[in-house]
Amino acid sequence: MEVQIPVNYDPVLSVRDTQEAIKYIRDTFQKELGRELGLSRISAPLFVTRSSGLNDNLNGIERPVSFDIQEMSGERIEVVQSLAKWKRYALKKYGFNLHEGLYTNMNAIRRDELVDNLHSVYVDQWDWEMVIDKKERTDEMLEQTVRNIFKVIKHMEHEVWYKYPQAVCHLADDVYFYTAQELEDMYPDLKPKEREDIVTKEKGCIFIKRIGRPLKRSGRPHDGRAPDYDDWDLNGDLLFWLPSLNRALEISSMGIRVDENSIVEQCKASHCEGRLTLPYHKMIMNCELPYSIGGGIGQSRLCMLLLNKAHIGEVQASIWPAEMEKICAANNMPLL
Repeated sequence: MEVQIPVNYDPVLSVRDTQEAIKYIRDTFQKELGRELGLSRISAPLFVTRSSGLNDNLNGIERPVSFDIQEMSGERIEVVQSLAKWKRYALKKYGFNLHEGLYTNMNAIRRDELVDNLHSVYVDQWDWEMVIDKKERTDEMLEQTVRNIFKVIKHMEHEVWYKYPQAVCHLADDVYFYTAQELEDMYPDLKPKEREDIVTKEKGCIFIKRIGRPLKRSGRPHDGRAPDYDDWDLNGDLLFWLPSLNRALEISSMGIRVDENSIVEQCKASHCEGRLTLPYHKMIMNCELPYSIGGGIGQSRLCMLLLNKAHIGEVQASIWPAEMEKICAANNMPLL
């Protein structure tokens, strides 16, 4: 457990005002996101069967919350860790066409998450996915989509400023693109998170591309990525500078999804070829699912950013260690 305590922190808004602001941000942002990307709102599951292969394995070491049910003897049911795979399956199931897509509210439990100012065992985000043509599996398509999402977030700054001028966080005017390898080349002696902080502080908002493959100097990836949903050459993270904590805040992880070739190559590179026998993976290898681009945008993290909060628990009702609750209460960080 780690808690970062900002000097002379002032949450500005009361707990009740913060609750009103959270609702306003969530209601407004999802409408703007759907309009900008041409996405339709759909319902999503809280849990899936283990045998389907639809759950997100994240870094491969996180334990999903699982249980059984009386009517499905022998089958394990898992609470989703994200909807990265399910969304692509839903594009086919619901008949979405080229350049059509979906978004949904995703609620997950990540029992192995180490909680701190930015991390919780409860995850809430807008998950979205859009059908693209195979010819659009390009860097240009990725960057344009990132710019469209940045545009919506930047617009939200003005929306929040209009209602809560005393609390709004002023954001960068543009997003800057770097590959993970470029950051390592720029700061070879720093850790990945330290590189993120330096560059995000300078630019205000950055998108780090090509996350998942080992970097040349360290021999390790910039950050972990599951091998079976994002294409490691066409993905990345969107980060904004958060003044309250004086550090970078990841708002979104996204990318163009694996095709029939990259899923095999990446699973082999990750020594998890066994996944290729699962139904979802077979559909990709057999070209039975649409090519797509998608990602997740943190709901609580977006509220943190726009209101310049110092702890995710100020904008999210979750469970925290008693010592963390005590420290936050003593330092003017009211946890919901």
